[in-house]
Amino acid sequence: MEAVFNKYNRGFLIVFLFIILIEALHLLDIFPLDHILAGFLRWTALLYLIFYAIIKKKLTTWIFVSMLIGAEIGYDFPLVGKELNIFSKIFIKLIKCVIAPLLFGTLIMGIAGHANMKKVGRLGWKSLIYFEIVTTLALVVGLIAINISKAGVGIRPMETLEKVPEVAKASGWKEILLHTFPENFIKSIAEGQVLQIVVFCILFAISLLLVPGDKRKPIIDFAESLSAVMFKFTEIIMFFAPFAVAGALAYTIANMGIEVMKNLLILLATLYVALIFFVLFVFVPIALIAKIPIIKFWKYCSQPVSIAFGTASSEAALPSAMENMEKFGVSRDIVSFVLPTGLSFNLDGTTLYLSLATIFVAQAAGIDIPIGSQILMMLTLMLTSKGVAGVARASLVILAGMASSFGLPDWPIAAILGIDALMDMARTAINTLGNCLATAVIGRWEGELHISAENEPNPA
Repeated sequence: MEAVFNKYNRGFLIVFLFIILIEALHLLDIFPLDHILAGFLRWTALLYLIFYAIIKKKLTTWIFVSMLIGAEIGYDFPLVGKELNIFSKIFIKLIKCVIAPLLFGTLIMGIAGHANMKKVGRLGWKSLIYFEIVTTLALVVGLIAINISKAGVGIRPMETLEKVPEVAKASGWKEILLHTFPENFIKSIAEGQVLQIVVFCILFAISLLLVPGDKRKPIIDFAESLSAVMFKFTEIIMFFAPFAVAGALAYTIANMGIEVMKNLLILLATLYVALIFFVLFVFVPIALIAKIPIIKFWKYCSQPVSIAFGTASSEAALPSAMENMEKFGVSRDIVSFVLPTGLSFNLDGTTLYLSLATIFVAQAAGIDIPIGSQILMMLTLMLTSKGVAGVARASLVILAGMASSFGLPDWPIAAILGIDALMDMARTAINTLGNCLATAVIGRWEGELHISAENEPNPA
């Protein structure tokens, strides 16, 4: 099949581009077509993309193609599209069941997997200071960007029989602080309280560091095995992602009309512009202050960043990032501590996205949130975003939890899921880039960054 595709690929591509051109002229009323003929041309183009996805055999390709298929089903067959949100619901439930065990394994490995208490403590406070400063800047950039673009304003609410939560009264700072700490770890898992799970895991990991090595080792070995199993579990779940994305977009367009794509595309553009701004005006100055050679640094981190963008998974890029940061000149101790810990505590792209997406949900719901309340939401996000642990699409779970906490409806999140694949690739790439930069900065801070002119990164 691949040989046939390669043989006729040029012809297929020409036909595909011709169909896209005709459809564009049709949408602009320059060359109007019969409704049936226009639908036939669109499905012909989709068949080409399906064939291409079969040949490529890549999950990211299937997710992109499934977005278009879902949009077409929602547009051409709205009665069918309205029933397909079951796939996105299943997908989100599967993600939720991964969060607690994956957090438990990765946080314990990242914090308690080191024997030198003094160095761990020093690396810990330096890393946390750096992580908090940078992720706070990411939250601010996202907040400013969405208030400028107002991507969620003007969306027509979905006509759905599902219960939409009422606007809840804002909790005071004491209630929020009290809610941060778990009273029952199992209860926190059952209720999906991500922040409580994170707090428990951190305290548990610190406690592990205070017990003798022979008693600590079995639990660390268990955490390592648990992490490995849950990463594989996540990989299995991700095979369902194309169905979830197709179902979410079909349901969104069937209920809200194709007009919603305008707002979603504005949201997508807002995220990408904000991320580019963040890289240029946060990452680059940090690198210059730490005297990190930017061009040489990019040569070493471009491979893991590309992997993260293509797979939308920080874990997929982690081995390459660790190898290349060592080759860049950062000591192994720094790399092995900062990069895994950064998977939970230094998700710059994800935190920027969460601040942006939370306000988008409020705008879509027609709820005017004062700046003071927005700042309170950002402070909450600064804590709750420290629990995603690089799980693909898990930021949607954090977003859903934020919406519930502040009395925002769920239906705008279903709309976001339709383009989440494109958003996830960008924010995951920035997560990986930010962790690579954090490793180099902490290495320079510790005096353990020794850049060698002879070292060259592995080819991508």
